[in-house]
Amino acid sequence: MEKWNTFVSQQWNQMASDWHERSRGMWEQGSRKTILPLFTQLLSDQPGRILDAGCGDGYASFKLASLGYDVTGLDISTEMIAYATEQTKQLSLSTSLQFVEGDVAATPYSDRTFAGILSINAMEFTPSPLAVLQEFHRILQPNGLLLLGVLGPTAGPRAHSYPRLYGKAAIQNTIMPWEANKLAQENGFILQKEAHVYKDDFPDELAESLSMELREAVSFVTLFALRKHMHQ
Repeated sequence: MEKWNTFVSQQWNQMASDWHERSRGMWEQGSRKTILPLFTQLLSDQPGRILDAGCGDGYASFKLASLGYDVTGLDISTEMIAYATEQTKQLSLSTSLQFVEGDVAATPYSDRTFAGILSINAMEFTPSPLAVLQEFHRILQPNGLLLLGVLGPTAGPRAHSYPRLYGKAAIQNTIMPWEANKLAQENGFILQKEAHVYKDDFPDELAESLSMELREAVSFVTLFALRKHMHQ
């Protein structure tokens, strides 16, 4: 696991500059534009800290902090955290926003620390999605919200897992959306809502005519809004 994490960190350090250039566009107009509205809608007025697990350069964390949430961004990449921290200084949000370098499967937080966790396309870049879900369950408050984003079959970033077919090191796990949903529900979470992001050329009216399984099959990202059981 340590070897995997080291390789992932190195690869994301190399990709950090390119990601940072594209991040704002993804969250404001691109594939991630619907994610934060869904997350904040489901959080409603629930008080408490928010964890952006796999925060990248921290753009979503900034957006949440600007809305008044107490946010911690966590990412395994040193370079990503450096970008995020630098922007924090510029935006003067230090009282409600902080960034920490770390592993989403082994966070430094106590049990039941967070009221909400946002984790978009991060679980796939770990050696054990189960360990990630178990860790999220541990640090989430009872009835807390986990919004989990999982890359769909049509997502270009799934190419990060392709080298495994040649026996080479890969930084991405190939977990499918239906597997992530099943794994979460078998490990202490209740599905509250499922939503999908499609490629720009996929007609909305066609998506609405499909079953949930087929929507997942053509998705770019599938979003699972999950609640931790009340009494856990």
